[in-house]
Amino acid sequence: MVALKQGYDLVAEVLHLKRQRNAIILAHNYQIPEIQDLADYVGDSLGLSYKAKETGADVIVFCGVHFMAETAKIINPSKKVILPDLEAGCSLSESCPAESLEKFLRQHVDKNYYVIAYINCSAGVKALSDIICTSGNALKVVENAPVDRNILFVPDQNLGSWVMEKTGRKMDLWRGACYVHVEFTKNSIGAIRARYPQAPVVAHPECTFAVRMLADEVCSTEKMVNFCRDSEADAFIIVTESGMLHRLKRELPGKTFIAGPTETCACADCRFMKKNTLEKLRDALGNLAPEISLPEGIRQRAELPIIRMLELSR
Repeated sequence: MVALKQGYDLVAEVLHLKRQRNAIILAHNYQIPEIQDLADYVGDSLGLSYKAKETGADVIVFCGVHFMAETAKIINPSKKVILPDLEAGCSLSESCPAESLEKFLRQHVDKNYYVIAYINCSAGVKALSDIICTSGNALKVVENAPVDRNILFVPDQNLGSWVMEKTGRKMDLWRGACYVHVEFTKNSIGAIRARYPQAPVVAHPECTFAVRMLADEVCSTEKMVNFCRDSEADAFIIVTESGMLHRLKRELPGKTFIAGPTETCACADCRFMKKNTLEKLRDALGNLAPEISLPEGIRQRAELPIIRMLELSR
């Protein structure tokens, strides 16, 4: 009973500080359930950033990882953006440092690269790119890329490989990956499918080719919600970070969602996403820190490829 009261008091503190700071709380799909449940919006990084732009909030608390908070700042330059834990990084984003990409482009200037950057990258990488894509619109972005230029797709090689399979466009792929999604294997997904043969396998395109080949549907986290809602199936095997199951269960309570296992664990947790806690969220609101800031020149250059993507999506 004491634990429940303490938990309740913590939630009450967060909500009080949110009102006091005129803040909006954004939670990525992979956040812990307690944060998802009190957030104003739950979703993917780009969609959340634009949700915040539509509000009159002065402060954005982004419960996600560092590149996501940067994206929110790129899109909302006049708002204060805070991240509960600065150590909430991303293996995929960190696999492509801006300095390394810049050096690579200088060394291969003869390739005349058209750089398509997956949204899961730093502001510095966005600033070096021609256009941004999400896992939901990557196919459309690549299909509309100039035919007279070589394409460099950064930083996710698995998403890039899936896009090439679907579009037939040849691309050079940066050798980056999400450590969570590559932990799913053909054997682990085959084993869970044998236990639930009637349950469709729904996998994120950041998974490896072997896992994607076993999936009934490969799609972004946002499209997972729609796919499961529209499907006649009652149960689904969800092959992405474990936090997504909470959102699916909350929005589709009449259906059953089974965590796709890895070789070593019954479900896949991102250690970076899970760094954010209710205590850190409360402290971030109270201190208005850690704050995310960007040099204005980088912010403007990083915003341009996002705008190009949005213009293409209209």
